[in-house]
Amino acid sequence: MAKFLLSLHVLVSVLFIGPVAVAVSMFPARARAALAGGPDLASETGSVRVLHRITQVYAMLGLAVPVLGIGLAQVMGVLGQPWLIVSMVLTALAALSLLLFVLPAQQAAVDALGPAAAAEGAPAVEGAPVAVAGTADGAGDQERARAVQGLRLLPMTAGVFNLLWAVVVVLMVIRPGSSTGV
Repeated sequence: MAKFLLSLHVLVSVLFIGPVAVAVSMFPARARAALAGGPDLASETGSVRVLHRITQVYAMLGLAVPVLGIGLAQVMGVLGQPWLIVSMVLTALAALSLLLFVLPAQQAAVDALGPAAAAEGAPAVEGAPVAVAGTADGAGDQERARAVQGLRLLPMTAGVFNLLWAVVVVLMVIRPGSSTGV
């Protein structure tokens, strides 16, 4: 049973945490390009939306990783080991950094792009409502400025998220002080 749970735990972590790590790393550059405008605005906006969606969906799916990990630790009898407790704390910190810093900054960038930017490169459909980002009082400009400000810290917070997961992986492999002999 332990080998099955270990295999499932590793597989789920690769398939669900890996895409989040890649998406949070790619997002800041794509968001900067989209917020700057330019000839590829529709493409960049689409990329930003897809990367944000990947982060959201796979982060939710990634909740299976610690759940399986705790089940595996119980089966293996290592739930009280210091390396595992440190790993659980680091996993919680990674989740909090994603929830409190990365996802809100990504959402601000997506919101600042507004529905108009996504449709800018698309052909107009007769009778379809026209989406307008912002209002005459400059609310769109303020939203865009907040998004750009949030993008300044996003590469760092994405890096912290990825670094925390990397440390957890190392702890899972070397398991310092473990008495399991694996």
